[in-house]
Amino acid sequence: MAIKIRDFEVRLTRNKEERKQVRQLRYEVFVLEEGAGATEEQRALGEEYDAYDRFAEYMAVFHNGRVVGTYRIIDRNAAEKMGGFYTENEFNISKIKKYRGNIAEMSRACVAREYRDNALVMRMLWAGLGEMIVRRKIAILFGVASFVGTKPARSAQAISYLYYNHLTPLRLRATVLSENFADGVNPKLGRMNILPREFVDEADAKSEMTPLIKGYLRLGATFGRGVFVDVPFNSYDVFVMIETRKMDAAYQKHFLGRENALGNPTDDKDHLIKTVGKIMTFPVVGPFKVVRAFVDFLLREDAGDVEYIEDSEKSETEE
Repeated sequence: MAIKIRDFEVRLTRNKEERKQVRQLRYEVFVLEEGAGATEEQRALGEEYDAYDRFAEYMAVFHNGRVVGTYRIIDRNAAEKMGGFYTENEFNISKIKKYRGNIAEMSRACVAREYRDNALVMRMLWAGLGEMIVRRKIAILFGVASFVGTKPARSAQAISYLYYNHLTPLRLRATVLSENFADGVNPKLGRMNILPREFVDEADAKSEMTPLIKGYLRLGATFGRGVFVDVPFNSYDVFVMIETRKMDAAYQKHFLGRENALGNPTDDKDHLIKTVGKIMTFPVVGPFKVVRAFVDFLLREDAGDVEYIEDSEKSETEE
């Protein structure tokens, strides 16, 4: 399904040209802006990619036909074809892989520079992910979220705050593979408890976080243990995981002021709010009605301009 707001549209890419645009945007953001390494071939093409792109799907926001925001999505089937998930290069995710429900990895999230002041593109990407959650019955979304650079101490407040307040429960917790650090990188840089708990200030921590990480927190995300220092990509990464059935409390508290705003059956809420409550609590029911309620809730002031278009074309990968 494609979701449109005026001249913006979010959906999976459909052809090689659209996939090329995604990789070109990633090159602009990760290589030219943030200093990630690139091969001679990538520089000649002006595209950022790796071996995992062959079978991955791309969620993309288009503005007048141009890709202006994207996520890379890898589900179990794609991971099996590639011998694993991208995240497994940095974190041990064996506990998540044992989960019986559907899981999917999200990575390479980026938005074109000129579209970052307005959060619409990022919210549309999340709306697209929400639609995918419902249709594919995805129980867990996971991936890495990055800070630019190779010195985690520069984000000591943010990383320590995540460690003390938002670690994933042990049953699903991912752990950093510091043995996969590049030669010469001190494994101790993988620690998250950079500061003692009493030195951590929430306001300072959130000022150090990227908008994406703050957004994940609002969604109710939890974080794996450890920081991966990715020298070739000029980043240090934290592992992020979202259990979709647990998204409700975070959304309710952030948008409606209290955690049980959607969950009290005696409240005389309108039908939209009740339907949103259903998707947040159990995101596998009534596909279209639930998707629409979720998107309206997420996009809020733009909800009146939303259009839903069933896709006649399937997403294309590099198979």
